[in-house]
Amino acid sequence: MTIGTIPSGAQMHDDRALVEARLARALRERIRPAVYARSVPLTVAAWHAPGEPVPFAEAAGQEYAPTAAGEPWGPPWGTTWFRLTGTVPAEWAGETVEAVVDLGFDADRPGFQCEGLAYTPDGAPVKGLNPRNAWLPVAARPGEPYEVLVEAAANPLIDYRGYVTPLGDPRTAGTAPMYRLARADLAVFEREVWELARDVEVLDHLMRRLGTHEPRRFEILRALERALDALDLQDVPGTAARARERLAGVLASPAHASAHRISAVGHAHIDSAWLWPMRETVRKVARTAANVTALMEDHPGFRFAMSQAQQLAWIKEHHPGVYERVKKHVAAGRFVPAGGMWVESDTNMPGGEAMARQFVHGKRFFIEEFGVEPAEVWLPDSFGYSAALPQIVTLAGSRWFLTQKISWNQVNRFPHHTFLWEGIDGTRVFTHFPPVDTYNSDLSGTELAHASDNFAEKGRATRSLVPFGYGDGGGGPTREMLARAARTADLEGSPRVELHTPEEFFRAAEADYPDPPVWSGELYLELHRGTYTSQARTKQGNRRSEHLLREAELWCATAAAHGLAGYPYDRLDRLWKRVLLHQFHDVLPGSSIAWVHREAERAYAEIAAELEEIIDGALRALAGEGGGTVTFNAAPHPRDGVPALGAALTGEAPPSPPAAEHDGTYVLDNGLLRVTVDRRGLVVSLLDLVAGREVLPPGAAGNLLQIHPDLPNHWDAWDIDPFYRNTVTDLVDAEEVAPAGPGAIRVVRAFGSSSVRQTLRLRPGARRLDIETQVDWHETEKILKAAFPLDVQADRSSSEIQYGHVHRPAHTNTSWDAARFEICAHRWIHVGEPGYGVAVVNDSTYGHDVTRQPRTGGGTATTVRLSLLRAPRFPDPETDQGLHRFGYALVPGAAIGDAVREGYHANLPPRAVPGGRAVPPLVAVDDPAVVVEAVKLADDRSGDIVVRLYESLGGRAAARLTCHLPVSGVQECDLLERPLPAGRTPDPGEITLALRPFEIVTLRLTPA
Repeated sequence: MTIGTIPSGAQMHDDRALVEARLARALRERIRPAVYARSVPLTVAAWHAPGEPVPFAEAAGQEYAPTAAGEPWGPPWGTTWFRLTGTVPAEWAGETVEAVVDLGFDADRPGFQCEGLAYTPDGAPVKGLNPRNAWLPVAARPGEPYEVLVEAAANPLIDYRGYVTPLGDPRTAGTAPMYRLARADLAVFEREVWELARDVEVLDHLMRRLGTHEPRRFEILRALERALDALDLQDVPGTAARARERLAGVLASPAHASAHRISAVGHAHIDSAWLWPMRETVRKVARTAANVTALMEDHPGFRFAMSQAQQLAWIKEHHPGVYERVKKHVAAGRFVPAGGMWVESDTNMPGGEAMARQFVHGKRFFIEEFGVEPAEVWLPDSFGYSAALPQIVTLAGSRWFLTQKISWNQVNRFPHHTFLWEGIDGTRVFTHFPPVDTYNSDLSGTELAHASDNFAEKGRATRSLVPFGYGDGGGGPTREMLARAARTADLEGSPRVELHTPEEFFRAAEADYPDPPVWSGELYLELHRGTYTSQARTKQGNRRSEHLLREAELWCATAAAHGLAGYPYDRLDRLWKRVLLHQFHDVLPGSSIAWVHREAERAYAEIAAELEEIIDGALRALAGEGGGTVTFNAAPHPRDGVPALGAALTGEAPPSPPAAEHDGTYVLDNGLLRVTVDRRGLVVSLLDLVAGREVLPPGAAGNLLQIHPDLPNHWDAWDIDPFYRNTVTDLVDAEEVAPAGPGAIRVVRAFGSSSVRQTLRLRPGARRLDIETQVDWHETEKILKAAFPLDVQADRSSSEIQYGHVHRPAHTNTSWDAARFEICAHRWIHVGEPGYGVAVVNDSTYGHDVTRQPRTGGGTATTVRLSLLRAPRFPDPETDQGLHRFGYALVPGAAIGDAVREGYHANLPPRAVPGGRAVPPLVAVDDPAVVVEAVKLADDRSGDIVVRLYESLGGRAAARLTCHLPVSGVQECDLLERPLPAGRTPDPGEITLALRPFEIVTLRLTPA
């Protein structure tokens, strides 16, 4: 090419490529390494902690052995303490000195590997050490000694792409060291070189995102070329300022007036457990909080939002030095408690009260500890969002909602980024879904451009939120991210970036977009559908704990109100928090390593034992002395002569009729239902004798267990992909079908490496067939379903969620309908046609599917299946192996109200205790559509009785609430038991309520 001529288009393309390649190499090999061009090694000694982590005071007093860079350390899940000592060279006077400590990081996997927390010799936390954040400040002056202790965690790098690994369980992880100490130096921090690297990175990212024919792209290209020409690669520190001068002009060019506005909110999405146990999360949150509070000292405008009250409670308990720094910056408005929940929980499977208590305990912690009450809900990574949430959020005193996970949808692109989300009761919440499509942004030009390009509300709204900071395993924002934010605050070709708190963003977004569109119903995630089923023991523990807590509060409140026993405030508070912790969105969904779920199973056993003790003490106090038997019913509907939420003196229940054998089949008949079970152990007829109709379609069989192969394309424990249905094995061979006592039939099967034992039971006076299923499960990459074909022509199913239910299409008319091929339900799912319906209730199952099939003789039948067990191999290779017990039941002729009633009864069996006193219900409601969900004493220990109830059928209801004790005052409250400004204040003598569909009402009753 001749100088002075205009190059051709092809030559310009080649020129761009040459400059870009030149830039990449210079940045990688010259500029970044020159940030710490001058260094001296530190002296390193190490102490390897035996077993679990120890506190600083214990570690500091140990004998440390000499070691050095290059030496191995850290068996999986082990902890090594390094003592680093040295002297700042005298010739570094006037320089900024930092310690550079590389524990053996893989720079591409921040948050998923080894990490460290540095301490001064007297035990004060300094900051965390993470990949891409491996420096420590040095206060020592030239000639002065420097010493720091580093608690290094050898967390194994568990590949989350689905490879089977033994590393998730310390029993199988091995003991060989996993890491080598790569570097431990004192170094001069070349500020001008570091700034040059940031200038180049921002401009390079921006340039690559601009169109190939935009003048701005070439302005940046030529400026970068001039900067490289000005940089002496043999003396980068000495020429960095000269190179930066060549970039000053393009960096000073302001953004367009119409540029998208981004609120950058610093945060670290830290999973309370996932590919690490909870004990490691305790350390992760301390390292992250130490990082961000240290960053705030150098960057006063930086704000950081931290959700999950549990994580702050961990810092308070285990790292008080870090917590004092947190409190200082909270008071200054820089460290922002966010979200208002105890943990970032799953929202599909927690029950109504548990979902409410996530906000009660989370907000109360923030209020009591910091005097702060978050107004937003911060749930970027949960696996779909229940349609009950808008009302729960509002009743908790919040007004905004943030999520991001819906960007992971497999099939349908969600149409909005800012919208009003309407729940099942009609409550609407202003909601934002960040178009950056990540909750771990590093504020790169690529991500900022994607946020702007992707924003669905362009032309109607102008701003979105970007959560930035290394997360999942923690670390948080870095000074490099803040440098990018500063450079993109007003930069031509880039969105305008401002550092904001969540509240600042939401207030600005509401003003910017006063009339957003409305999305009604659940935010269903078209992914991770296997989380409704994986790790059955964890899910059973959760369900059982929720109902035991209901009973404990009800019976303890009743006993306390009658002066028969004290109320165990502290024990219930502690137990609730433990249950809420295990509802975190990688624990309850079953997507954590084996260690996490083994600990969860142990925790649930301990929770159950303590709650059973509390319940037993309260019931014995209520039943008093006597030679009879008192039966207590904690369900919200009467059962077998026992009032709802009350007790009755009872005798022996009448026996069930025995199973009758006819031609190799067995028949159960209680005068309401007649069930025929064939020699395969399948239900081949279920006659509803009251309605006079057969429940099963012609030629179909119920209680059919089915096995499918289950190897999703990605995310083993998380996903079920639709092609699993292409192959199915019906389990129709029975080893035994025989009577099992009055009104019961036993069925025993063997299949693969597993076996199943079932008892089908028809009780006197019951309009439901109970099935108790015990599975000894030893399959791999398979899913077990229980199928019930039903002779109803249903175009939708109804599934219980928190405080109500949702309707979902049973057909696949649209891609949105087809994507819901696996759905979540709580205690029941219902299908029906006008005049007749059938419910399937369960005591511990969440995953279901509903399909429609042609019916022999014409019409369409509907099949409901429960997903009982899976066997994914990642992240826990032994997921669900072993013995399991499930209870479920078929309820013919059921309306929605029957499904509600039977669902509660399946999960709250009556309790019989010796005694002679049947205390009447503490509270009662006269409308069966209105369900009492909780009865407890007020958390402020005033002695007030708190009653939470809701309309359960989806219609209007008028109900009268009666209290067995005299009441002097009634006040409607929010979930935190604070009076609502416009709340109802019924007459204590006549507590009547009018409820809209699915409305939740919390009443506070003051005893007279």
